[in-house]
Amino acid sequence: MNDDWRTDRIGTALRGENPTVLRQLDAGFAVIGDVQFLPGYSVLLVDEPGVQRLSDLPRARRLAFLSDMDRLGEAVERACLRLDLAFRRVNLEILGNTDPFLHAHVWPRFEWEPTELAGRPVWLYPADRWSDERFRLGPRHDGVRQAIGSELDRLGGVA
Repeated sequence: MNDDWRTDRIGTALRGENPTVLRQLDAGFAVIGDVQFLPGYSVLLVDEPGVQRLSDLPRARRLAFLSDMDRLGEAVERACLRLDLAFRRVNLEILGNTDPFLHAHVWPRFEWEPTELAGRPVWLYPADRWSDERFRLGPRHDGVRQAIGSELDRLGGVA
């Protein structure tokens, strides 16, 4: 997978060049996360370059983005329930502390997570989870990608 898309995630999604895009929704792109130490991790990217915060959008677009976040969250939940009996829930977050564009994280959470991390924010996982090649998005994640995409389709998530 060529990593050039990482420097312009939204622009490459708009041009059909971002390989992580699962589906285009009403106000954004549902993408599979770059790391998969929690299989099914996904992100909703706003579909307007330059938008940094939810409050940058007019109210109707804000509501559409939040609706897309809900739809992606439900799709991840349904897919993960089907793929892993230890699935517990999803966590939804809009943070924006690192990447300067509006995006929402959808983190599946599982019973098999380490006890000391299970009830804590994902960001407290050790640094190696974010950089270890074992967790980097790749062909072995095609099943979870397809499952989330199918659930988005069932939920009416295709624009």
